[in-house]
This record gives sequence, C-alpha cells and structure tokens, in this order.
Amino acid sequence: MSDYEIVALGDACLSVEYENVIDPQINARCLAMAEWLEQQHFGGVRDIVPAFRSVAVHYDPLIANREQLQHVITRGAAASLPARNISTEADVPLEVPVRYGGDDGPDLPSVAAFARCTEADVVRIHSSVVYRVYMLGFLPGFPYMATVDSRIAMPRLDTPRLKVAAGSVAIAGNQTGIYPFDSPGGWRIIGRTSLQAYVSSRDKPFLFRPGQAVKFVAE
Repeated sequence: MSDYEIVALGDACLSVEYENVIDPQINARCLAMAEWLEQQHFGGVRDIVPAFRSVAVHYDPLIANREQLQHVITRGAAASLPARNISTEADVPLEVPVRYGGDDGPDLPSVAAFARCTEADVVRIHSSVVYRVYMLGFLPGFPYMATVDSRIAMPRLDTPRLKVAAGSVAIAGNQTGIYPFDSPGGWRIIGRTSLQAYVSSRDKPFLFRPGQAVKFVAE
C-alpha cells in the first residue's frame, strides 16, 4: 500500500497527496518531488506547485497526455527522492525584524490573554522559535510558517479584517506568516516587519522560499 495518492483536480491538474499533517519530513518530500518533476520537462505542464503535504501539477489537457503524465508522477512519487530542504535549528535562519504590539500588532493583547501571560511573554515565545517555511500562497510571497508554540497558537479571527497592512506578522493556530501586501485577512496581527516579502521588480521577487529557516527578532 502506497503512502501517497494521486488525485485529479478537474481536467487540468493532478495532485500528489501525502499524509495530511504539518511535518517537515513530508514537506521536504513534496519539495523534492516538485524539483524532480521540474527536471522531467514534461510537455504541456504549465506549473508545479508544492504545498504543505502535496504537489499540484497543472497541465494543458490539449498538449499533455494525462495517462503518461500520471505515470511519470507515479514514478517520482514511488521513488526514494532525496528529501532536501529540511530546515532545522542548525541552519542559519533568515532573520526578520519585527515591531511587536501597538498599532503594528493590534492583536498582541488578545493573544496574551489567550495564553494567560504578558505581551512581553508572547513576543519572547514567538521570537524564540526557528520556523520552517512550508509553502507560499494566498498572496504572492505570503510565507506559511510553523510551528507556533501551542501556548500562543490562537485561532484566526471569526470575522476577517477588510484590510491588513503589508508586512504584518500574524498567527493563525500553529502557523505564523507575513502579509506581503495590504489585503483582507483573518489572522491575529501581533507585529509588523519592514522587510518586503514580494517585490516584482527584484531579480528574485520572493523573499521567502519553501524549506527555508526563519527567525523573528524583536526590534
């Protein structure tokens, strides 16, 4: 019995799906699978998108042969691909400066109340972890990072805000992330960074990448 499943998402996408958990080993396997598929240069493939525990392969059904593509995907999924990009505390993380609280972090008091601690404790707990970027999504460059300490892992807002400022550092359960643009959002905003997660004019538009180690630093 295999430990993965290939699922059709409509008539122009096949998804390789592994166990439904947030786990660095599984995520590293997804990144290795995505890299391997890129190297196959299969005709008609439009995009390959790794996520927490899956890899979506978007293709043009008028060009790509679905059965052949599924065979290639199965071959890669069944292989023992080298699972690189497993960030650990031994890695040198990208440091992200954060202004916690006040106007930059309007939800910091409520997170402190949820955790039954002080705001300074929330800052200390949040900034003491080396996080892994599991995927980019929602908005261009938005990094989904984990794992947030369970003491401050407050669920997202019941009603999202209509506008969250670019650079906002937020918590949603056991995940943390950074809003790259002004946008609606329902995560708990605890601070803000001056770093720009996405700039289209940069040689490398995305500041973050899946598999990267990240550490927040209080300013």
